[in-house]
Amino acid sequence: MSAKYREYQQLNLPKISEEILDKWQRISAFEKSVDLREGQPPFVFYEGPPSANGMPGIHHVISRTLKDLVCRYKTMQGFQVKRKGGWDTHGLPVELGVEKELGITKEDIGKKISVEDYNQK
Repeated sequence: MSAKYREYQQLNLPKISEEILDKWQRISAFEKSVDLREGQPPFVFYEGPPSANGMPGIHHVISRTLKDLVCRYKTMQGFQVKRKGGWDTHGLPVELGVEKELGITKEDIGKKISVEDYNQK
């Protein structure tokens, strides 16, 4: 069976990109890349958000691209790669933001506010 490839009369990369993305979404390509490798060794990539308490910058695009390349490479090697961003929330800036919002210091946690309530905030 020979593969059929669409012939384009004009190079319109944005349009081609939209068509390919639409197809990938219709056939659930990403989900299949994970499901078809069920039972294979997992590859876990702990990825944090690009910015926990500020607007992402253009430099975040580069790091996200490189992280995605690693995950795609490991998928092609046969690993099951489930992606879940947000493992690392850049703790210290977030903690300082919560303390400021609540009007407390680190020493107040467990005294003026429970650890559970602090973590929830």
